[in-house]
Amino acid sequence: MQIADSIVAITGAGRGLGRAMAEYLAGRGARLALIDLNEEDLLASVEACEKRGAEARSYVINVAVEDEVDSGFARIAGDFGGLQVLVNNAGIMRDGLLLKFKDGKVTDRMSLAQWQSVIDVNLTGVFLCGRAAAGIMAEGGKGGVIVNISSLSRAGNVGQTNYSASKAGVAAMTVTWARELARYGIRTAAIAPGFINTDMVAQMRPEILESLVKQVPLRRLGEQEEIASTVAFILENDFVSGRVIDIDGGARI
Repeated sequence: MQIADSIVAITGAGRGLGRAMAEYLAGRGARLALIDLNEEDLLASVEACEKRGAEARSYVINVAVEDEVDSGFARIAGDFGGLQVLVNNAGIMRDGLLLKFKDGKVTDRMSLAQWQSVIDVNLTGVFLCGRAAAGIMAEGGKGGVIVNISSLSRAGNVGQTNYSASKAGVAAMTVTWARELARYGIRTAAIAPGFINTDMVAQMRPEILESLVKQVPLRRLGEQEEIASTVAFILENDFVSGRVIDIDGGARI
């Protein structure tokens, strides 16, 4: 696929990795539909993309709400005249141990609200957006690409029962969709980032940040552009489908 002039929807595009991917693809000539819940962040992302000479529009959509997703993607297709790419990036974290045990008694446990909120956004949101985008791509008759953002944590991580389960589910959906949607010319792949240098990570205490870096054989954090460039690789290589690409500096061996 040629990135220039392709219509690309990115969820969670208001900041962090979402904005970084949007700016990177803007620099490659993509036309961008940016999706997030925070309108102020979205407008900042649109402005950043426009500075790179790209067409960009903002869409305030809750990816966990079916009606909002379906109507939002219909608006995107109407505004741009179609859709070639979806980057399913929106995600949240609500970390906590499954349970805490002291003096022979359970003192705390992960709440259903903690579990459900993460599953709703990270897994159901990916499903809803992927389904909506795939429908537009199939009806358009020109195929397309769906890139899902999974995580190193899909292999399991202490304190992340909910997050790990959601990201493992994203990886499994990616393979399933690649097999189901190929008949319509739609490729699906996923990226599983490791520890990436985002604003949230930069605000961590030095000792915590140091412990993260020690888990990476390359002894550094990944950069957001390294994830964005992997999205571009997936889009441009027409034989990539059904695979989860680990970008983690060797942290998952």
